[in-house]
Amino acid sequence: MSKGLPKRSEDYSLWYNELVKRADLAENSAVRGCMVIKPYGFSIWEKMQAELDRMFKKTGHSNAYFPLFIPKSYLSKEASHVEGFAKECAVVTHYRLKADPSGKGVIVDPEAALEEELIVRPTSETVIWSTYKNWIQSYRDLPLLINQWANVVRWEMRTRLFLRTSEFLWQEGHTAHETKKEAIEETVRMMNVYAEFAENFMALPVIRGVKSESEKFAGAVDTYCIEAMMQDGKALQAGTSHFLGQNFARAFDVKFAGRNGELDHVWGTSWGVSTRLMGALIMAHSDDNGLVLPPKLAPIQVVIVPIFKSEEELAAIREKAHEIMDALDALGITVKFDDRDTFKPGWKFAEYELKGVPLRLGIGPRDLQNKTVEMARRDNLTKSVVNLEEEDLAAKIKETLDDIQKSIYEKARIFTQEKTTAVDTWEEFVEVLENKGGFVSAHWDGTEATENQIKEKTKATIRCIPLDQVQEDGECVLSGKPSKGRVLFARAY
Repeated sequence: MSKGLPKRSEDYSLWYNELVKRADLAENSAVRGCMVIKPYGFSIWEKMQAELDRMFKKTGHSNAYFPLFIPKSYLSKEASHVEGFAKECAVVTHYRLKADPSGKGVIVDPEAALEEELIVRPTSETVIWSTYKNWIQSYRDLPLLINQWANVVRWEMRTRLFLRTSEFLWQEGHTAHETKKEAIEETVRMMNVYAEFAENFMALPVIRGVKSESEKFAGAVDTYCIEAMMQDGKALQAGTSHFLGQNFARAFDVKFAGRNGELDHVWGTSWGVSTRLMGALIMAHSDDNGLVLPPKLAPIQVVIVPIFKSEEELAAIREKAHEIMDALDALGITVKFDDRDTFKPGWKFAEYELKGVPLRLGIGPRDLQNKTVEMARRDNLTKSVVNLEEEDLAAKIKETLDDIQKSIYEKARIFTQEKTTAVDTWEEFVEVLENKGGFVSAHWDGTEATENQIKEKTKATIRCIPLDQVQEDGECVLSGKPSKGRVLFARAY
């Protein structure tokens, strides 16, 4: 199954694209720039979605759904917002087709032009805030904590499965608050929810920070983010949370009667993560043999592969396998028994290795006789034999899955640490970017002009101003002007 998978060291991009396809995660669709997420890939996304949804509801949020189509005039109401998304918008101009008079299929009916063009949702701030105007009347209606799971369209010329497609799946939270302080607290809270999910479920260490002025979300006052490091030394923005101030409330005249009886505009936030997290999961952990999935997000946490020559042997193994499955099921561990007789055990081993199943159990007639089970870990490709008379297999498996989760995280944490380099001169900055990659911690004078020059010269952007940034006097790595602290630069997806 994994034979012939390109090596990361030789062509990282090709390795990624081939792995996504061969592991049955997704494929390109007939619609340019869009993807088909296959069942195995979607099952991983469903686990992500379920955990995030649980975390959102735990913090008081409710799910709703808003229209896919947004009137063009809505996008015109918040100037910086429309400027930020104008070049990515797909526009609906007509509402009807008709038969082509030439007999060649159908054509757009020129008589069916819309009175106002509709934008296919690139993000929902405008349509949601137009709705909130009807929902919010007084401070008693606040805070309003809403999330929606949806698809969005941002027209892309250069696409890559999961990382950048014209249509993708995501969630977007949109909240309204009585005070600026509450809205900022919500913005930071949701960034931390994303960070907790990334680290505890994806086994992905992240840097919490704030975007620079030029990198923040169009229409936001501040954008908080989590940034992760991929194995090729490029950064990936894994989630964003935006403090919107009163910008959208003013644009859509969303006011509330305060506790003093006076009218004021509400304070807003928005925050989201998308199927881009699938790309992060693949690129941060996988190897030349295929996917490496953290157990908490693996659709199949344990697979049992029988090794048999006859139906009698399979029947005996099946009986033992079902006993193991019942014990694992009681612990909430997902397990599959692959008794297909159309493929040999070696082929199955390679298949589950490619698909990143965290733990594989092999059981043959000799194992039954010896009362043992062979256990193979996907993360480090090691094997061990468990003596069923001496150890509780279900407890051993749970312990091993927990260790795999921690091991995957620790490996990524060490990698991120090793790929973070502090530099003080422009020569060092360029040398690290070209030869080592990763995060470059450097002083910046705080100006957009310098930020743009660095981007033009190196293709590196400010990934974030870390929240744990230490205030220290220094000189900007490019301009030599005074700086109060270091920021993180990197080339990124």
